[in-house]
Amino acid sequence: MSTSVIAGFALGFSLILAIGAQNAFVLRQGLRREHVFVLCLTCAVSDAILIAAGVAGFGSLATAAPWFEPMMRYGGALFLTWYGLRSLASAWRGGAALEVGEAKRTSLRAALLTVLAFTWLNPHVYLDTVVLIGSISAQYEDRMGFAIGAMFASFVFFFSLGYGSRVLSPIFARPRAWQVLDVLIGIVMLAIAWKLVAM
Repeated sequence: MSTSVIAGFALGFSLILAIGAQNAFVLRQGLRREHVFVLCLTCAVSDAILIAAGVAGFGSLATAAPWFEPMMRYGGALFLTWYGLRSLASAWRGGAALEVGEAKRTSLRAALLTVLAFTWLNPHVYLDTVVLIGSISAQYEDRMGFAIGAMFASFVFFFSLGYGSRVLSPIFARPRAWQVLDVLIGIVMLAIAWKLVAM
């Protein structure tokens, strides 16, 4: 395995490791065991597309189109605020225990639209993947290897998060645990939204 691939994997994994809206949603769906494979694949493929765009030299998009960054920032903040308030409202109503068949299932379409919004309406995703990974890849002779390493990191992370969350299933058999998770998710979403607006 080349140095470029390892460097790309290390950078990609470190950037995606931080708890964010997308990760919190994948964790929640993993705990509920709803559409896990499709959602993990969607997140990883989305990252791969953005990384490829960055390495291919599209990192200057924000400079070429000054309207792009504020549009993504405020659009993302609105969506995160809505989802954060929805999570807090769910916690207020009371957590739903992790019982197969009892909790209302999220449709595949709704889950996909949500995770796509978390991915593509988040301006930090463009900064991390397109701009940062794209610019750092220029320092390596094997840029394709660097990109492959970063893409592989996304696949490893999301599938580990989605399926690894099942280890926590016994804890989330209790409604109180879901209330705590919903509160934490709501706070994370609102904090990110505030950070976007305050930039």
